[in-house]
Amino acid sequence: MATLVRPAEMERITTPALAQAFIDEQLAELQQQIGDKKVLLALSGGVDSSVVAAMLIKAVGKQLTCVHVNHGLLRKGEPEQVIEVFRNQMDANLIYVDATDRFLDKLAGVSDPEAKRKIIGSEFIEVFAEEARKLDGVTFLAQGTIWPDILESEKGIKAHHNAGGLPDDLSFELVEPVRILFKDEVRVVGKALGLPDNMVYRQPFPGPGLGVRCVGAITRDRLEAVRESDAILREEFAKNGLEGKVWQYFTIVPDFKSTGIKNEQRSFEWPVVIRAVNTKDAMTATIEDIPWPLLHHITNRITREVKGVNRVLYDLTPKPTGTIEWE
Repeated sequence: MATLVRPAEMERITTPALAQAFIDEQLAELQQQIGDKKVLLALSGGVDSSVVAAMLIKAVGKQLTCVHVNHGLLRKGEPEQVIEVFRNQMDANLIYVDATDRFLDKLAGVSDPEAKRKIIGSEFIEVFAEEARKLDGVTFLAQGTIWPDILESEKGIKAHHNAGGLPDDLSFELVEPVRILFKDEVRVVGKALGLPDNMVYRQPFPGPGLGVRCVGAITRDRLEAVRESDAILREEFAKNGLEGKVWQYFTIVPDFKSTGIKNEQRSFEWPVVIRAVNTKDAMTATIEDIPWPLLHHITNRITREVKGVNRVLYDLTPKPTGTIEWE
């Protein structure tokens, strides 16, 4: 298993040659670690877990079973995309679990960010355990943990469901082949593995999903406002040449309302906050300078098309002082 310390002498992976050298090293380590046993992968469909999946497919083939859990906190169209890419295109063993009600019921009324993360993380482990019991000989649990996850969890900035150990009652051993990489390095490795560009350069997405963007206690209606406003933002960034140029962009819907006017009547609805940042390693981040006409257009679309929303705000805070995610 990958070391908890990134070697001081390790060269930053920036080229296909360096990526291939890392892949070759990891494939050998994975084959040695896993042997003829079976491994279960927490496949979110994000960059990190997708790269881990591709690496494990190369290393151990059908010994890998990918489990994609729809916890109800995914972006619009995401579960369908995961099924298409991994089951239909990559011929992976893929189990799809729709656990939306299970997750949202457990999260009901929980407003503390760390409590939400821990609930989501523990539920993931429980779902994996249940799926593992249906399979014979599963020994390993693979995760897409990367180096910023380790650093931020060690410093107490936030908890990561994929940066801690498994409960004592579970017998899985962790497999984390990209644990010592930064996000930009993971992308270079993904490209070298032959993953499609729309997956390799997909913007990062947190393990707790939209749960950390539906600030406060999650409700289904506010969660849908996050999902629909995020879909509009992504669509408009793609139309206007910003997809792939801006590192991460998303919407947040906080748990408070303000007075507005809709259809010549008073409204009392949520604001949507837009966040768009650029970074190389997720440890610091700068704000993207979005053209005002585009922001106005996005604002008009969100306030017209997203139910329960009457304001749009733009977050101008770099990291530090703000983290990239709000929770």
